[in-house]
Amino acid sequence: MNSRKATAVLALATALALGASACSSSDKTTDKGTGTSAGTDAALTQVVNKSDKAGGTVSYEHSDVPDSLDPGNTYYGWVQNFSRLYGRTLVTFKPAAGAEGLQIVPDLATGLGKASADAKTWTYTLRKGVKYEDGTAVTSKDVKYAIERSNFAPEALSNGPTYFKAYLVGGDAYKGPYKDKNPNGLASIETPDDSTIVFHLSKPFADFDYLATFSQTAPVPAAKDTGAQYVKHIMSTGPYKFESYDDGKSAVLVRNPQWTKENDPLRPALPDKITMKFKVNGVTIDKDLLAGAITVDAAGAGVQPASQPSVLSAANKKNTDNSYAGATSYVALNVNVKPFDNPDCRKAVQWAIDKTSVQTAAGGNVKGDVATTLLPPSVNGYSKFDLYPTPGNKGDATKAKAALTACGQPGGFTTNLSARSDRASEMAAATAIQNSLKAVGITVNIKSFPAGKYFSNFAGVPDYVHSHGLGMMMMAWGADWPTGYGFLDQIIDGTAIKPSGGNNLMELNDPAINKALSDAIATTDNAARTKAWGDIDKLTMENASVVPLLYRKNLLYRPPSATNVTVTQAYLGMYDYLLISSSK
Repeated sequence: MNSRKATAVLALATALALGASACSSSDKTTDKGTGTSAGTDAALTQVVNKSDKAGGTVSYEHSDVPDSLDPGNTYYGWVQNFSRLYGRTLVTFKPAAGAEGLQIVPDLATGLGKASADAKTWTYTLRKGVKYEDGTAVTSKDVKYAIERSNFAPEALSNGPTYFKAYLVGGDAYKGPYKDKNPNGLASIETPDDSTIVFHLSKPFADFDYLATFSQTAPVPAAKDTGAQYVKHIMSTGPYKFESYDDGKSAVLVRNPQWTKENDPLRPALPDKITMKFKVNGVTIDKDLLAGAITVDAAGAGVQPASQPSVLSAANKKNTDNSYAGATSYVALNVNVKPFDNPDCRKAVQWAIDKTSVQTAAGGNVKGDVATTLLPPSVNGYSKFDLYPTPGNKGDATKAKAALTACGQPGGFTTNLSARSDRASEMAAATAIQNSLKAVGITVNIKSFPAGKYFSNFAGVPDYVHSHGLGMMMMAWGADWPTGYGFLDQIIDGTAIKPSGGNNLMELNDPAINKALSDAIATTDNAARTKAWGDIDKLTMENASVVPLLYRKNLLYRPPSATNVTVTQAYLGMYDYLLISSSK
């Protein structure tokens, strides 16, 4: 099993290395204080401004609010990254530069999972002596409970992925710890002693160690759980705990005295304090970065289009990293909102959109390459193809109008397009799409929503989508882990459709696609499994409910005062929060 994972990671690492070399620059300098090479794109392959100096404050700002800082109730990549400061998972991605950062290593567990021959039973052994911030010991029952609350209680925690629910024996019937009265919980997660946890799956799952990296496996003591309100007092197992949390405004983390370096070899834990401010205008965040007033833009999605000229100036470019994010920006066409229940109406949009104008509006080629597939090139299983080619990627009005005629809308139609209000590049891309479709008679009304509630309250809620006619939704997605399954499952599998907090915004529930996903992840032939992801991508594009826009890049800026900076591809091409510190 480990060799298969290594192969997947190696394939991705090779793709990333090629991508990094393609966008590298000779604009290099040397930090004379450390001898560490610095300059444009330096953090893609190494740790920049190395330092072992302890102390100081790392300051983050974010343009909106998180879906939740509760490790069991989040799906944003930046929160998965950030939560590693206060939550330890069974295993995690190694805090390291370049391809090394894609390796899975033990964290709360003593090793990677031990799999049965059929990959349906997985066993982990926990480190002894790990404690919560109040001094109580962490047990395997706490990990079991954390998974139960995060996957099986959508009435309280609706934002996270549903892999455990889909694959654990009895997961489809279990009602979660808040409704289920059996004190033993879900029988398919066994805890024979305080240090052992065993998962029994209903079908083979070769990528299970990747699931164990999710923040959903960060332990939660049942006695301290308050459901949706747990975010107000999260019990830390990492080097930092919450000193304060003001919902929607700010958070402050300080050292957790119960954490020990001896029991956690992964986290340097150099800063004394970590601060976070929410609802800061994106352009203001960029100005604060350039001024050295903060250390990191928490979202990790890159600077705003308006800030690019300043960031890419001769004085500042050497402090930038233009990282491939392992992500694709796309438009989701909801198959249950008319007229997109008709595939020809979906194809009309495919042909009409001028992707080059979308790229320009989003910020140009520094924000990504024009996409023709759902899988990005940096994910294992990518296959290059284009089912809807247009000259210069600028759209084809003739083919779009023919599709409109075929779907019974020769004069066009009116629909709504959702986008996140605090993401300027996404709003600009939405406007470009609106203009493209207007040229063929499709009228698009843009509806904007805050990023922090985009999935929990709006685009990820089918009832809201249907009642408000959100036929089109702006979406960006990165791999949950670096394989085709880790990218595709939660956005195209019908079992991933949820009452709220969902990511299958198309509400795609195609039996052929569902079966292909299930069959591929169960195969023990790595080559066949890898090929399957490209085949499934093509099936999805034939359905025409996804319009790929850009293979995303993140233009990041690192203030000179930031130390131990490196890009982590495991968390969508943002900076690795476990390593970063500050000289301030």
